Amino acid sequence: MKYSIFSAVACMLMGCMACTGNVGYKITGTVENAQEGDTVILQEAVNGDLSPLETTVIRNGYFTFEGKQDSTICRYITSKIDGREYMVDFFLENGNITVSLAKEAVSATGTYINDIHQKVREVVDKAVAEIDEAYAFLRDTTLTNEQRKEGEEQVRLKEAAYYQIVKDCMKQQITNLVGVSLFKQMYRENTLEENDSLLQQVPAMYQTDQTIMKIKDRVENGKNTMVGKKFADFELQTLSGGTKRLSDFVGKGKVVLLDFWASWCGPCLKEMPNLVVAYDKYTDKGFEVIGISLDEDEEDWRGAVEHLKISWPQLSDLKGWKCKAAKLYAIQSIPYTVLIDGEGTIICRDLRGEELQKKLEEVLKD
Repeated sequence: MKYSIFSAVACMLMGCMACTGNVGYKITGTVENAQEGDTVILQEAVNGDLSPLETTVIRNGYFTFEGKQDSTICRYITSKIDGREYMVDFFLENGNITVSLAKEAVSATGTYINDIHQKVREVVDKAVAEIDEAYAFLRDTTLTNEQRKEGEEQVRLKEAAYYQIVKDCMKQQITNLVGVSLFKQMYRENTLEENDSLLQQVPAMYQTDQTIMKIKDRVENGKNTMVGKKFADFELQTLSGGTKRLSDFVGKGKVVLLDFWASWCGPCLKEMPNLVVAYDKYTDKGFEVIGISLDEDEEDWRGAVEHLKISWPQLSDLKGWKCKAAKLYAIQSIPYTVLIDGEGTIICRDLRGEELQKKLEEVLKD
């Protein structure tokens, strides 16, 4: 069974730990419509799936799990009743934890971290329900074009509100395990400045967490390649089988645009015609584009270049999001662009569409 958090919208809790006391834990819970002897499973997340740790059954309307924890860690309780699957994510920590699995809502309360988590869950679940309602409206086949357009705008607004709510919860709770867990899952939605600020508020006990360390590296790379800094050099392979360094193109008088993209990225493909127009318009005025593909399959990469009729140089190491150039420039989403002047200084980041066209007109004017 695949696991999901907050109604399958975002996974937020992955193996976070904190010190706790020496008292054991007792989980007591109910499952809606459960019968005597029905099975309830305590599970952990392993590589995106849930893996059973312990199984119990309903007795006298309740299930229980008991044990002792050396640390606080994310766990899941699941049950399948009459073909319906129930699941709640919670923090397994020493103390008395009360769990409720029901169709309309789930909860896990009774300990410090779980009480905080439950308050966050309720706020986020409300935002998710509003998104679901907005999508349900769009499923009406009788909508006029105007109504559908209005509905699509509502979806956009509701989704934006959801992300803002999660970010607010993350910032409010960053000094405890709930906020740190949210941070580990939501950092890609933050600006460099937001991540830098949040890292400084993460408690010392979590500073050596593997994901937190990765965020630190991204922030440091972001600082090193921010506007006003000299470009960071790297070497990647070309479509012809050789290799090229970025310094083979940058710092030689031309204005160079780094375009981070991939053949599997829909927004990238949608943006590409705008980039083709810009390249054709300014290539004779000292403008160059260097495509940096986050593909993993060379044929997919090559096929997309040919299909889109891309004529500028292409580089990749075919490592997807592990691409060393993407890491070096702290790329968290694509399409993403970095504009570098003729002297090799970064002059702007993340411009697309009309904004990019205006910037190129400004920089490359006669």
